[in-house]
Amino acid sequence: MTETLVGNVDRRMAELGYTLPPVNPPQGNYLPYQRSGNLVFVAGQGPRLMGQLVYQGVLGGDLGLDEGRKAAQLCALNILAQLRHACGGDLDRVVRMIRVAGLVRCVADFGDQAKVLNAASDLLCEVLGAAGPHARIASGTHSLPSGMAVEIEAIAEIA
Repeated sequence: MTETLVGNVDRRMAELGYTLPPVNPPQGNYLPYQRSGNLVFVAGQGPRLMGQLVYQGVLGGDLGLDEGRKAAQLCALNILAQLRHACGGDLDRVVRMIRVAGLVRCVADFGDQAKVLNAASDLLCEVLGAAGPHARIASGTHSLPSGMAVEIEAIAEIA
């Protein structure tokens, strides 16, 4: 999408120093998001930038908490990029984030999944303001597609 609309969310994002990446193409036979009425279901977003995996590895193994948090932030930015596309370029149409679900690829005794996902939740709340708070689950797993460190999906209500 080449058209850029500048609304309240875009201004807030710029003030916070965030830039949305281009939407990543699906890595398989699925839609990156699906709209049903006023709900947008965003498929799992990995820490990819322009289709390339940026954070690959295992938290508590070859990756630390800070890297996991950066991976989660990139996932959140990718969610926002998909939502922008679903909203015709206008993120001000996001009424509220409803639910965020995240998977953290980690060693068996890693217990900081919530801290990793907090980075994504914090970013969404900062950028979307009152529309950002959401229900959430943060889970650990031993494997994710392409060896990605974090994957996050979301549900949002849009106008």
